[in-house]
Amino acid sequence: MATPAVGEAAPPLSLHQPATAGKAPLGPSDAADAPVTSCPAASAASAAVVGRHGRLACYRAVVAIDTLAPGTSGSAPTVGPIVATWLGRVEYGVAHDLQRRLVAERADGRSGDRLLLLEHPAVLTLGRHADPGHILADPATLARRGIAVERVERGGEVTYHGPGQLVAYPIVRLSDRGLLIRPFVRALERAMATTCAGLGVTAGPRDGHPGCWCDPSGPVPRKIGALGLRVERGVSYHGIALNVTVDLADFDLIDPCGMPGLVSTSIARELGQEAGSDTASVERVAGRFAVALAAELGAGLVGP
Repeated sequence: MATPAVGEAAPPLSLHQPATAGKAPLGPSDAADAPVTSCPAASAASAAVVGRHGRLACYRAVVAIDTLAPGTSGSAPTVGPIVATWLGRVEYGVAHDLQRRLVAERADGRSGDRLLLLEHPAVLTLGRHADPGHILADPATLARRGIAVERVERGGEVTYHGPGQLVAYPIVRLSDRGLLIRPFVRALERAMATTCAGLGVTAGPRDGHPGCWCDPSGPVPRKIGALGLRVERGVSYHGIALNVTVDLADFDLIDPCGMPGLVSTSIARELGQEAGSDTASVERVAGRFAVALAAELGAGLVGP
């Protein structure tokens, strides 16, 4: 499969246009979790780890995905390119509202597939069923550091976002590209791994654990990329977070992805470089990721 070149600049995208639909309720009654394992045998498996208080805690080895409703069926559509847009540093709530608006437009057929590329100021996000006990910092500490906590409709446990981390939100109508959720997750994981490889870092998937990992089969795997999705009306949103030059000390505020003792890493750490909130480096990595994901999906690419 040929890798598409980064094409012309994407058209401007307003961050502040009012959403066409309100936020989905976060209660358990309106959606069902759709766990997807990285190997069929793991679908009923649990990964046992010892919690920070010495108690045994069990976490299903599943990909963090929530679904609300399938997309509409019909004649085969004409699929256009994915339009990738670099947005810079964006407050989490602003980006979330933008995703909601674009999901509604895509589901209604009023726009094409999009890939939003950005970084966030420091924030903790919790999936719809996430355990807030995995936030290790007390509210006073978070408030003093200006770190908000947001509960959203994706699957999965607590995740940290902050400067120096690439966040990518694919707004994709899966059926138009002949995609099921599991192959789409695999494409996102491979795109992260390809992006890392292009920068001299070896990474890949880890059986039973979503995201992208360094030394995934070793004694101490290191997580370099997180993944959590939501699919509504057949359209994906939320997405991935790839650590570029992020300050890894901030991950000490949480049990990343609900896994006590998990070791987080970054492209900078793996290359022996200094961490820092270098937005320019994140933008460069964003372009690599866009090309890698378009190649995985066999899609044309416009932007970023």
